[in-house]
Formats: sequence, C-alpha cells, structure tokens
Amino acid sequence: MSHPAHALHVPGPPSPGSGPRVLDRREGPYGEVVLRQRGEHFEIIANGCFLMDTSDGRSERLLVDAALAELAGRADDARPLPHVLIGGLGVGFSLVRAVEGARWGRITVVEREPAVIDWHRDGPLSALSGAALADVRTEIVAADLVGYVRAGAGPRTFDALCLDIDNGPEWTVTEDNGGLYSPAGLAACRERLTPGGVLAVWSAQPSSAFEDALRYAGFTGVRTEEIPVVRGVPDVVHLARKGA
Repeated sequence: MSHPAHALHVPGPPSPGSGPRVLDRREGPYGEVVLRQRGEHFEIIANGCFLMDTSDGRSERLLVDAALAELAGRADDARPLPHVLIGGLGVGFSLVRAVEGARWGRITVVEREPAVIDWHRDGPLSALSGAALADVRTEIVAADLVGYVRAGAGPRTFDALCLDIDNGPEWTVTEDNGGLYSPAGLAACRERLTPGGVLAVWSAQPSSAFEDALRYAGFTGVRTEEIPVVRGVPDVVHLARKGA
C-alpha cells in the first residue's frame, strides 16, 4: 500500500566526505524506493538498484530535445503543437526540459511510483520541478507505463514517446518492464504514436540488438545518439520514427 502524499523536511547537505543521507524510504507497489541526498545532489534507488541522480541530466534533456528535433522534419506545418508522453518522472530533468521551451503543446508524464510523484509535488524535488508541474500543459498520470502503453491507443495518441523507466532495454528495473521492449511492446508504442511520430528511449549503454528490434517492429529512421560520460560506456538515446 502506498503512503499518502506528505511534505518532507530536507536537512542541509551532508558534511564533506560523509555518505548519502536517506530522506525517504517507501514500500511501493513495485518494491522499495528510496530518495537519498549526497552532498548537493539527490538520488533515487529502486529495490537496491541505483536509477538516477541530479548530478548531470544531459542525457535526460537530450531525450526530449532529440525527439523534438525529429518531429521538426514532418512535412505538415498545419499540425497543432506536438503532444509528448514522458515515461518516468525520475528526478524531473526531462519534464523540466520539455516545459522550458514553447514548442510542445501538451506534456503528459506517466509515473508508477506514488513516492516519486510526492517527492516532486511537495518533497525535496519540488525545488527542481515545481514550476514544471504547475505549467498548464503538464499532466501527471499515476500509472505503470507498460500497462498504459499496451492498454490500446484509443483516442490518446502522442507525437512523441520519450521513455526513461529503466537503465536500458537490456537492464530493466523490474522484470515486467521487459515487455516494453518486446515485439508486442514496441508494436504498442507504434500504435500510441501519430503518423510520423517519434519514439525515444534512454539507455545507459548502446544496444545494436534493440536497434534491430525497432526495425523489425516497423520503425524507420532508427539511430542512436550518444552522450559521453566521465567513465565507462556512453549514455544513449535510441530514436525511431513511425511511418507517415
């Protein structure tokens, strides 16, 4: 059972050299989620797996920027401003980036963890994302992204799907998330897109196998943008387009 929304007291940054400080720990519908503070930065941990922190954010911003750049190539200038679905609220970098510009018409964020939504609405992360959540274009949907996408497009389709719920298609936070990158999951993503719409997927490492899976699922223009990191393999954004 999820906890009710509540405000959190944020202590000052830990002293230099000290370890991370746990600000909140919840047992959510998909296991334990933890918000920690390390120096000036915040970290989100799920079931003991590090997900993200506020130390950089370049790749999360690229997720949104690259999708918007792809949409700029659509031929029909008479379309309304595009509607983006951001999968995973995280630490809020992608949402804030989408709100910063005037080129998105509507911004829907799907987040399955009530605790993460609480941290943004009236917890420590509200200082980062409060203005973005208050933007009239922003809608927060409390739901599991995999189920939301696969429920059937119906009247709700999007011009872009910007998905960042795992450490990548080959490194999922929970086993059920693997269904998003399966043939059926990618087919559902295509159904959720308008003609010419863009799928953007964040990953902590490149995956040629996932590029092939996108092509087999009927996407075109498949490519990968890399974001160099200080150590190790680069973060990437996988991009693909639905045919017009």
